Amino acid sequence: MFFDTIKTGIIKSNLIAMLAGLTIALYVFDLSFVDNIVNIILALVGSALIIGSAGAFNNLYDRDIDAIMERTKTRPTVTGQVDTKAGLIIGILMSVIGAILLYIASPAAAFFGLLGLFLYVMPYTMWTKRRTIYNTEVGSLSGAVPPLIGWAAISQDFAHFEIWALFITMVLWQMPHFYGIAIRRFDEYKAAGVPMLPVVKGIRRTYIQTNVYLVLLVLSSVFFWTLSPWVALVAFVASLAWLIYSVVSFDKENTKKWSHHMFIFSINHITVIYLFIIAYTLIALIFK
Repeated sequence: MFFDTIKTGIIKSNLIAMLAGLTIALYVFDLSFVDNIVNIILALVGSALIIGSAGAFNNLYDRDIDAIMERTKTRPTVTGQVDTKAGLIIGILMSVIGAILLYIASPAAAFFGLLGLFLYVMPYTMWTKRRTIYNTEVGSLSGAVPPLIGWAAISQDFAHFEIWALFITMVLWQMPHFYGIAIRRFDEYKAAGVPMLPVVKGIRRTYIQTNVYLVLLVLSSVFFWTLSPWVALVAFVASLAWLIYSVVSFDKENTKKWSHHMFIFSINHITVIYLFIIAYTLIALIFK
């Protein structure tokens, strides 16, 4: 019940992104993992709490439309297992404790943690999700904050392109990822009155826009060159494979099957890139 309220799946995926930003900072500034273990633990726990609080606030606010959608109608905030008071207590306590832990790591880490929370709850959940097709673009900004938290826990020097390469990649990746979900759950979003792109503009527009973002994602792989040509190559191959798969496998007669496969591909795509970055930077530090 508690774990469903705070969306543990989203916490796990965002912690991987946060760790990628953190290990890049260790690599760029040639810092020891062991010497920074306290900040690393603070960043992990603090980020998990902040992200979990965002999930709790989102579930509370969206419980009316969640009750209509098949994939969300059993959430504790919908069934009444977690009422408004309990949900607010969970969200507030987790956000406060998370912000404190991140602040101990560094004030900048706390700033980005709270910024991500604000962007997810206010501009996305409360302002744009139910009003405009550009809700996905707005939501992508909060989703790209975790790497900045990880970097900030190690260094407050953001004049390095490596971290912004990660941020840009995360922003671009989220668009085809969420378009896949939107097509897959087309009927549910339509019934709930959520103006997702395929619901308002149609499947063809969403398919075209998906591929535009995938092309941009392929091109953005060059941004990782300053970090490592190997990282840039892995990002390029993974993104190009996703683009090719999108074009080759698209079936206008069975778009839900295509969107489901695109969603699965998106998860594997970003996981491979982030885990490679984490492994590469940590191994490089050991053998420097």
